[in-house]
This record gives sequence, structure tokens and C-alpha cells, in this order.
Amino acid sequence: MQEMEVVGVRVELPTNAPIVLLREREGDARLLPIFIGAPEASSISLALEEAKPPRPMTHDLISNILDEVELTVDRVVITELSDRTFFADLFLRRADDTFTISSRPSDAIAIAVRSGAPVYAADDVLEEAGYIPEVEVEVGQDDDDGADHEEVVEEFRQFIEEINPEDFSS
Repeated sequence: MQEMEVVGVRVELPTNAPIVLLREREGDARLLPIFIGAPEASSISLALEEAKPPRPMTHDLISNILDEVELTVDRVVITELSDRTFFADLFLRRADDTFTISSRPSDAIAIAVRSGAPVYAADDVLEEAGYIPEVEVEVGQDDDDGADHEEVVEEFRQFIEEINPEDFSS
């Protein structure tokens, strides 16, 4: 199992299908794209930007309920990829009790981002669906000389052009 960083939400062109992009924190820094729905993409993006909507969105509501009943999000694990569908578990904790809830990865990630909980991916999921980027740089970051990393974005676009949304459904 590898700890992952939520890099962000991207849109796959030309279909405009949203993708949450995870990156392995250690090792090869493999990228793991997961196709998700538009509402979940919006929810994850808002949480990453720390934007506060005037009324709680669904994932905010779930987080508020967890807080109210004193459950802590311990971690999220992307557990499986079967028939082009990803599966995840949400691990919750209260005192000495732990609870494991099956979840869609997009929902679990949206909740994890709000709580600051780590996200992990099973090794076999990374072996099957992850890929190693050719250029090891931070996506969306600039070098010390201010150069833009369009090559990383272009590499990701090429990868996306070679797969179908059905290959990685949420």
C-alpha cells in the first residue's frame, strides 16, 4: 500500500470527463488517474482550494456529521480495480473503535481532503492503473528559473488520449 497525494482534478479532452489525479508520495511517484463524476470533481476542487460554500455541499455535510458523532477519518484506501471500476474504503475511528466503510473513491477522496486524512492506494491497483511520468516535477509548479512545466501536462494528455473513460470508471 502506498501513500498518495491528491494532485488535483483535471478534465480529459475531448470528452470533458473529469479525473482526480493521485501521485505516489514515495518511490516512483506514479500517477493514478481516476475518472469521476462532475459533482465529485467540483467537491474535491473546492476542498483543495479551501473554498467555503454558503451552504454545506454533500461532502461537507458528511464531514459535519462525522464531527458531530465524534468519528475521525483515519485514512482512505483505493483498494481495488475490477472491471474498470475503482473501489475504496473509508477508515473511521472513534476512541478505540474503528469502522471501515466501502465507498466510491471520489466520495472518499472528497471527505479525506476535507479532514486532512491520508489517501493510500493498494500496490496491485498502482501496478495495474498507475504510470510513471517521464519528467519528475511538481504538476502546475515552476522551476527556479520560472520555466513552465507544459511537458508534464502534455505527457498526461498523451496518456489520457490512449485510454478510454471505461478503463478507469469510479
